[in-house]
Amino acid sequence: MSEKRSRRNWRYRVFALTWLTYAGFYLCRKNISVEIPLLQRHLGYTTDQLAQVVFVFSLLYATGNFVFGILSDRFGARVVVGTGLFVVVGINILLGLQSSLFALTLLALVGGAGQATGWSGLVKTMACWFKREERGVVMGWWGTNYVLGGSAATVFATFAATSHTFFPSLGWRRGFIFPAVLLFCIAMIFVFGVPNKPSDVGLADIEEEVQDKNFRAGDERSSQPRETPGRGSGAVRELLTHRAVWVIGVMYFFLELTRYSFLFWLPLYMTERLRYSPGDAGYTSSLYELVGFLGAIVAGYASERLFQSRRFPVGCIMLCGLAAASLMQPYLASLGPVFNAIGISMIGIMTYGPDTLMSGAAAQDIGSARAAATAAGFIDGIGHIGEIASPFLVAYVTTRFGWDVLFYIFVLLSLIGAGILATHWNYVPGHVKNQESVSTPG
Repeated sequence: MSEKRSRRNWRYRVFALTWLTYAGFYLCRKNISVEIPLLQRHLGYTTDQLAQVVFVFSLLYATGNFVFGILSDRFGARVVVGTGLFVVVGINILLGLQSSLFALTLLALVGGAGQATGWSGLVKTMACWFKREERGVVMGWWGTNYVLGGSAATVFATFAATSHTFFPSLGWRRGFIFPAVLLFCIAMIFVFGVPNKPSDVGLADIEEEVQDKNFRAGDERSSQPRETPGRGSGAVRELLTHRAVWVIGVMYFFLELTRYSFLFWLPLYMTERLRYSPGDAGYTSSLYELVGFLGAIVAGYASERLFQSRRFPVGCIMLCGLAAASLMQPYLASLGPVFNAIGISMIGIMTYGPDTLMSGAAAQDIGSARAAATAAGFIDGIGHIGEIASPFLVAYVTTRFGWDVLFYIFVLLSLIGAGILATHWNYVPGHVKNQESVSTPG
């Protein structure tokens, strides 16, 4: 088999298996939301007690991103992500066997850390196999993993926890154990089926590894080239002085604050504000993800075909679209269920476009194949601080000012994010060829 054909086959394989792997992480993440009402019903835990469990999970997930991105660059994604997968599997099996609140909290703590290995490590793997000029489209399709995977994981966890067809004596515990068994199978496939980089299977690494020496860190206008972030503490120092990383990270805080507000609170909005039944609210809110994944694909193609692999303009424009959709939502909802569904779908598209593009392809561009995990982990970590803050924002605004005002807050957050990205409208990484033909931020 020729090297070209072998490389093509391996790239298909890496794409498919890493897509499956990150979607698999959601099997043991989305099941938590499914299990919460069952834990209340069968064990008598209050909402506040279970909120503490979710909080420690989210806290370790956010902080873990900063650590495991660095470790993936240093030791390789297969070791770090593989370890995280098996930790998550073990934790979920134990969650199905333990009932005390202390045990649930402690296990959720460790489980959040295990989940934090996934995104940065797998983004690193993809960066090693795909060149910058194709990442927008490739990562647009690849980024559908957490949208579609999350939806499928919710359905599977619901079936596992409530269906009495298999092992009925386990009851609600099946919602933890069954997803863990399926994730174990995926973990084995990943560990034994996905190499870290082409040279691990006898192929040449991508040309970007050679171009890395031209990478400019810190102030992109500097005429003195620096080395690309590499391994160890040097990678962290270089990235922390790189303005584009901070620009994306701060924007991502506002975007994730908005996304997780929609993700977890849309059903309650529809039952309280629009007087939907729980079933209608659940099905309509699912459009946020089921239609929203199209935004990831649109953003990827737009960045490659319309903006010459520049990510910041696409992210900025789609965040302005998110502001417009949020502004229109209260009015559309008042026109009836069909218009409400259209509004929710548009919000999803305008959310997941910049979400996947900036945390995926843009992070890879900045970190390159050598430090993509560190960049992705840093950006994702800042973003998920916004996730932690989202329930407090929703609770405060809705109880004092109402649901419609919350959407106007989302308009403001989206415009802030768009303004932040606009400061780097013409930015491209320093290691791109023919850099002199592209203007840099002034």
